[in-house]
Amino acid sequence: MTDTDATTRVLARAEAWLAQDPDPETRTELQGVIDAVGGGDEDALADLHDRFDQRLAFGTAGLRGAIAAGSNRMNRVLVGQAAAGLAAYLTNHAPIGSKPSVVIGYDGRKNSQVFAQDSAEIMAGAGIRAILLPRLLPTPVLAFAVRHLDASAGVMVTASHNPPHDNGYKVYLGGRNHGSQIVSPADAEIAQEILSVASTVSVLDLPRSEPETAPESVVEAYIGVTAAVARPVRAQVNTVYTAMHGVGWETYSAVIAEAGFDEPHVVTAQIEPDAAFPTVAFPNPEEPGAMDLAFAEARAREAELVIANDPDADRLAIGIPDAAAVDGYRRLSGNEVGLLLGWRAAEANAHGRHPSEGTLACSIVSSPGLAAIARHYGLDFSNTLTGFKWISRAPGLVFGFEEALGFLVNPETVRDKDGISAALAFLSLASELKADGSDIRRHLERFAETFGAFASSQISVRVTDLDDIARLMRSLRDDAPSHIGGIRVDRVDDLSHGFGSLPPSDVLRVWLDDGSRVMIRPSGTEPKLKVYIDASSEDGTVTERIAAADAAVATIDAGMRELLRARSEPSE
Repeated sequence: MTDTDATTRVLARAEAWLAQDPDPETRTELQGVIDAVGGGDEDALADLHDRFDQRLAFGTAGLRGAIAAGSNRMNRVLVGQAAAGLAAYLTNHAPIGSKPSVVIGYDGRKNSQVFAQDSAEIMAGAGIRAILLPRLLPTPVLAFAVRHLDASAGVMVTASHNPPHDNGYKVYLGGRNHGSQIVSPADAEIAQEILSVASTVSVLDLPRSEPETAPESVVEAYIGVTAAVARPVRAQVNTVYTAMHGVGWETYSAVIAEAGFDEPHVVTAQIEPDAAFPTVAFPNPEEPGAMDLAFAEARAREAELVIANDPDADRLAIGIPDAAAVDGYRRLSGNEVGLLLGWRAAEANAHGRHPSEGTLACSIVSSPGLAAIARHYGLDFSNTLTGFKWISRAPGLVFGFEEALGFLVNPETVRDKDGISAALAFLSLASELKADGSDIRRHLERFAETFGAFASSQISVRVTDLDDIARLMRSLRDDAPSHIGGIRVDRVDDLSHGFGSLPPSDVLRVWLDDGSRVMIRPSGTEPKLKVYIDASSEDGTVTERIAAADAAVATIDAGMRELLRARSEPSE
């Protein structure tokens, strides 16, 4: 195909898209690009190819991308096609004689409400009972509503903690999936239905009907069952809370009030939803600087605990006072929070009706410390692929987490990570510790005394060319390192063809002679290669255990960085 042919084809795709786009903003944007191409602008032509040479893939994470015109962006055309495709899938899989249903939620990002309204109207027009949540709400409320309303499916319009210009489309399934996110083969089947819609009908021609609006009682029910996560308040905790410009505050404040906790001090500049995310470069509590305002408020209030939700409140970050930290507070890692909440859940389970039954679950890149807790309490342990679509499906689940600030403390209520209930559970733990004359820092030391010290670190290698990640993974597979940081490699598990009960995944698991572990995988949402390092120690005093685990992680971290640098450099 000549360059002229390629230009003609991409222009034709763009014109066809323009003809069905109901959004004046993206229509104007795309028309400007088309006009620039007509004027010979090579950059505009490259932009047009980037927008239309491929399609934003629908997978187990649904859809997620930058808001703009084009098949490779998030916009009303793409969302309309997704809604019609999902409606077709639900219709085809509905029991004979039954009418499928879907509940749809949305957060405070740009176009979230518009995308949700479009989806509800199009799915109602396709004969689906479409129920729209009454206002912008956290993702966990939508995940709860799928089960509470016994819906066939759920859709949450959110890009979670992605950059401000992104949005996304997350899909849950009811019935035998119990409100968990979609997994294979449902993702591929829905994607095929979406492609069928895209190739046969204009979004403007899709029939629409008025959807239902969920009653306020759905939100009230979530607040009630979530408040039950807390134990009776024994001591109030001086707390600072930030919603990170997201939708968590209204729901979280109602939950803690129901549970009997005092209202926290809030980061005023970040407490209300704001799609521009003006105070953070990247609205993710894990990112450097994202919690600076919360820590400043904590210093001013002499807070004992800092609680942060990400913008759709499905993730939780915790900060505690630390005299060694530059600003007097440090954010706990996702592993630290997960292990403390897992310990709390196992301890509660031990006092239940069936103390030796139940499963603790975490992703394969999360801390092995959860397995130690399971062994201690005689519980089952499940290691899953990354993502709560897998964790939430662990049989007999009591508690699940992933190191990326995702925690599931109430699996009978929500089958997804839930930053609201996890925040309440952690606040309740802090309250109990305070009543007993302790705190989170000393509780972490007690964990090391009881289960051993577990340390971890993470390396992210950001690339501009995704082929660089594939080359690095291929290099590590074809020529596995014999040592990392001077520690001999014992064996390497390649999970690309599956491993044990794990389905295939582009992951390498490296075991070192000292029992340490290195996990290497491409990010599922960003152009990054991610490396997870874990080490532990059960020898000596608590101080010695912690020091030994930290030292091992530091050594392996330095070794992995050197290895990745060497493998990334072009050969002579």
